[in-house]
Amino acid sequence: MPTTSTQSRKSTSTRTAAARTPDAIKLLTQDHKEVKALFKEYEKLCKADADETQKQALAEQICEMLTVHAQIEEELVYPAAYEALDESDLVDEAQVEHASAKDLIAQIRGMQPADELYDAKVTVLGEYIDHHVKEEEKEMFPKLRKSELDLKELGVSLQARKSELMGEEPPVH
Repeated sequence: MPTTSTQSRKSTSTRTAAARTPDAIKLLTQDHKEVKALFKEYEKLCKADADETQKQALAEQICEMLTVHAQIEEELVYPAAYEALDESDLVDEAQVEHASAKDLIAQIRGMQPADELYDAKVTVLGEYIDHHVKEEEKEMFPKLRKSELDLKELGVSLQARKSELMGEEPPVH
């Protein structure tokens, strides 16, 4: 059993990490902005009739980012949202939207840029994600802000799990 001083150090380091890490909603919103920029870049590559290698690398970056983002939301945010919000419809819809996005991601990853419908699938994925982001940012996130959920603590957990999934060292706090 940990000693009181060990528990005290642990809670102090958690508080310090929480103080230096943006809250969960800010972290998720930043991911949303980053992936939106990647989709815009992909659109530019398509219009410029860019090299297939460039398009595939960017599509893979998009797919990886979305896969990690979806996983941290499903593992950490959505269970917390179910607990914190009186209604489950928003979270249920988000889960279904994730399933559709993951299906498209799998299709894209199983294709080559020269394949028929490759660009269309990346474009539709961007449209799905845009819709999903709008619902989260306009409906779910404001309700989570008003809830009792500790968004700072959740932010620390999200950042640590995201770093783990991406094979990175967690940020030093």
